[in-house]
Amino acid sequence: MSSAAAHPVNTATSPRRRALGPLAAVAACVAIWLVGALGGVDYAVRSPGQPEVVVNLVPVVVVSLGSALLGWAALAVLERFAGRRATTIWLGLVVAVTLLSFVPLFQVDATGGAKIALGLMHLAVPTALVALLPKRGH
Repeated sequence: MSSAAAHPVNTATSPRRRALGPLAAVAACVAIWLVGALGGVDYAVRSPGQPEVVVNLVPVVVVSLGSALLGWAALAVLERFAGRRATTIWLGLVVAVTLLSFVPLFQVDATGGAKIALGLMHLAVPTALVALLPKRGH
């Protein structure tokens, strides 16, 4: 039997694997929030000139899911129009958006525990997306 009969390696990312990206991002953020809450983190955040907001689980799920879906959509659009450069461009966007997402975190008044937990959530979403969305072998 020749080696040509072997199964070809699939370098494309399966739709199932891609669907896991946003789900993993949300699950990671929920886990971080829960660990913080169980550890006694006060998720009250005060922005200058704004009333205090308590970051509960609902906005964590909504924002992490929305961000993950936007990241997935951006990659899909880039793959459609940028070809082989899509992943490289997308990774640059991921880094830029992740860094920009920290700006408000540095401007709000919150406990150290809240800032650490929220910062970890800001890292969890792009980490899950980078691990699960891009096509392999490019």
